[in-house]
Amino acid sequence: MRLIELHIIQSFPVSCLNRDDVGAPKTAVFGGVTRARISSQCLKRAVREMAQEIAKEQNRSVFLGERTRLIVLPLASAIKDKGIGEDLALDAAKKIADHLATMDDAAEKKGDLKVKTLMFFSPMEIKAMGAAAAEKLGANPKAKDFEKAAAAAAKNVMLKDAADIAIFGRMVANDPSLTLEGAAMFSHALSTHKADNEIDFFSAVDDKKPAEDDSGAGMIGTLEFNSATYYRYAALNLDLLADSDHLQVMTTEERKAVVDTFIRATLTAVPSARQNSMNAATLPSCVLGVVKEKGQPLQLVNAFEQPIDPKRGAPAAAQAMKEHHQALKKTWGIVTGCESEMPGKALEEFCTELVKYVI
Repeated sequence: MRLIELHIIQSFPVSCLNRDDVGAPKTAVFGGVTRARISSQCLKRAVREMAQEIAKEQNRSVFLGERTRLIVLPLASAIKDKGIGEDLALDAAKKIADHLATMDDAAEKKGDLKVKTLMFFSPMEIKAMGAAAAEKLGANPKAKDFEKAAAAAAKNVMLKDAADIAIFGRMVANDPSLTLEGAAMFSHALSTHKADNEIDFFSAVDDKKPAEDDSGAGMIGTLEFNSATYYRYAALNLDLLADSDHLQVMTTEERKAVVDTFIRATLTAVPSARQNSMNAATLPSCVLGVVKEKGQPLQLVNAFEQPIDPKRGAPAAAQAMKEHHQALKKTWGIVTGCESEMPGKALEEFCTELVKYVI
């Protein structure tokens, strides 16, 4: 397995970047103590959205996948565009959606056309499904097998416009042929030290309250937050990214551009939760980029099994991470093709050093 790995040390001030079911920052016990945690799912969404933004700024239509339950109307529009009547197109779209993810009958009764589970498709895939269904229905408006034909058409689309689907993967329980293993791997970010959630008491003043009334607040409440230095890990399987089900259709230079975008997005994306009230946008303090020509993905989180003294901050965490990496290489004979660090390299140089290994 050819890999690019990113080992990241990043500090966030007062924040609640990833909440649990009661609105508190997520935590986990590691090394016998409670750590602050940001889930891999949360990080992946932030990275995916940032990658879409970067690609758009560069005028490259390669990160266009959309994850949504609202696939019925786009499918109906794609079928209609191929000359099928509006009513028949909508009925066909609902049947295709039901085949892929099961229509939400309760929502439909309220006028909402959506499926029960999130689906992840690109515009080219939606158009291909619409064209396949329209071909069947054009030949026979009572055709019964157009749902499977539509799914097969999506399967046959090369992901030219959906690097995000190739990188982050897709699960389709109703039709496993459309399931795709993501080329990227993310860990849950954990604080390098013991971390406790704290409570912020807040009050708000009623602007219209008469001055002669008592001076009490118009509203009071509490929010939980924490502050922590995190270790984050992400990796990209370069072999899988270049295979026929992923981005083989792209040229090497196009794949290099995709990987460059992924690296930049992974390093700069911050989950958007409570950014108006607890803006925690920061950049990493230290990044170790590693290329492996063979081997397995290995995160360096065990450098922090014994918690770092939080008073020593991110520099101590970065030092522990790099020392652990060197120890692993010596003990296990791990061979790297390239290692690059920030700070020490500018972002442009850092990305260039790693991306040149993309095939």
